[in-house]
Amino acid sequence: MKRVFVLALICAFFSEKLVAQSFHEDAVKKVVNNLFLGMKNGDSTLSSSAFAMNSILQTIVSKDGESMVRTESVSEFIKFIGTPHSQKYDQRIVFTKILIDGPLASVWADYKFYVDDKFSHCGVNSFQLVKGKKGWQIVYIIDTRRKDDCKS
Repeated sequence: MKRVFVLALICAFFSEKLVAQSFHEDAVKKVVNNLFLGMKNGDSTLSSSAFAMNSILQTIVSKDGESMVRTESVSEFIKFIGTPHSQKYDQRIVFTKILIDGPLASVWADYKFYVDDKFSHCGVNSFQLVKGKKGWQIVYIIDTRRKDDCKS
């Protein structure tokens, strides 16, 4: 009888931790999804809400076979999103891995980028988020971009 009680206690402890982890993962996913939903809909306010102050936005580019990191301005990116345009920028992501330790979250997400319904490129986004007074917010993004070897 004691074994059953101890086993039930252990199961309850782990199920509570799994529910808490799932809650935090859902909150992290919502922030990342809001970034791209805002981009798709031209809603700079929604996209901007995903970022913490002084966030860093970088991309890895290849030139002459050598990889380099290019830093882009988050404020210019947000301005671009909010500037009226006829095309729809649609970055479709798949959450591949989410790791959370207290106020730190790391997200790895494969993506495909479309302009309207036309495929443009694919790659991977790596996000670092911090949970503060405003909840989860992105503090760092780095991505890769390519036209080949994109998964269907």
